[in-house]
Amino acid sequence: MRTDSLRSGKSVCPRLDPESLPDAERYRLFGEELDALKQRTFARMGSDDVAYVRRLDHFARRMELAGRVLIHVSLEPVSFFLGVGALWVNKQLQATEIGHSALHGAWDRLPGAEKFTSKTFRWDTPVDEESWRRGHNVRHHGNTNVAAKDPDIHFGPVRLTEQTPYSRWNRWAVPFTLAWIFPNFLFVIGSHVAGLNDVFFDNGRPEKLDFLPDRSKESVRGAWKHALRKYVPYYAKNYFFYPALAGPFFGKVLLGNWLAETMRDVYSAATIFCGHVGGDVKSWPAGTRAHGRGEWYAMQVEATNDFEVSLPVSILCGGLDRQIEHHLFPTLPPSRLREIAPEVRAICERYGVNYKTDTWGRTLRKVFSHIARLSREGGVREVVRAMA
Repeated sequence: MRTDSLRSGKSVCPRLDPESLPDAERYRLFGEELDALKQRTFARMGSDDVAYVRRLDHFARRMELAGRVLIHVSLEPVSFFLGVGALWVNKQLQATEIGHSALHGAWDRLPGAEKFTSKTFRWDTPVDEESWRRGHNVRHHGNTNVAAKDPDIHFGPVRLTEQTPYSRWNRWAVPFTLAWIFPNFLFVIGSHVAGLNDVFFDNGRPEKLDFLPDRSKESVRGAWKHALRKYVPYYAKNYFFYPALAGPFFGKVLLGNWLAETMRDVYSAATIFCGHVGGDVKSWPAGTRAHGRGEWYAMQVEATNDFEVSLPVSILCGGLDRQIEHHLFPTLPPSRLREIAPEVRAICERYGVNYKTDTWGRTLRKVFSHIARLSREGGVREVVRAMA
């Protein structure tokens, strides 16, 4: 590997032998290099970042207009499916490269990007913004793959790490993922972060609930309120209002909207499931805490996967093919994550921190292989053997 300079133009140290340093010192140096990279990257942010998100938002809205018009007026399959594709592009960009990044604060405090401020941004998805910021930005990002802290280590019967105890419902994990979660991914996420899943299920762990403090009437009402205040207007718009405008072609427009919605959910699920799942992805028992900034950075890297795709595909993934970089610096916009990825990888290699990246296809196969192992009783032992 190069030891003279990286993309930033900064000189770097030669590769260290991680075993030659005590862990505390290695993590300290690792954290200092990443902090320096973060400061340099934030210092470069400005009008170019604002122009990028405004152009992308404008393009996404033109895709929505084209998609809805084509679906509405189409008289044959070609224009209908062109409309579905255009509407999907809009939905995908609004959910990921624009929406997910905005809710993380990627463009906060940048003049001209007030529309994308995290506290006031309205996400064009069925996921409540307040619930998402609390459950995802704070709990998941702060405690990735740590049991009793990260609420995203399971979804119903889908057990994503060995930290969730096995139950007989886990045997249905793979078909449940394919038949329910993937084609309805953002609906499931909306229910999950609002606490609605806690109303009907428990998480299989001693604490039982992920988001609700209890199942009192007040807590249950709050969960329903947070879920429905996004579900009702969002699905009414897509599955009633726009189809109703088509009059006798209500069914055709309803089908087109459903197809675009499903494509977005399947694509997003295939992106996001790759982030923290796999036999070589670390997870930790309840009570685990990082000792210092550098160790926290290392835990984020080792609980996370990257995967390699082209730039257009990465944009449709919202930059989450650079999930490692996103977890290190969650308030950076996706374009900056792509920019710093080579330097992050070099720093990880230098300090012996396991930076995992592969093709999207192989990473997704790794995900389903891991879910399948954990769906079998004794899956924990199999995973531990595989990681040894």
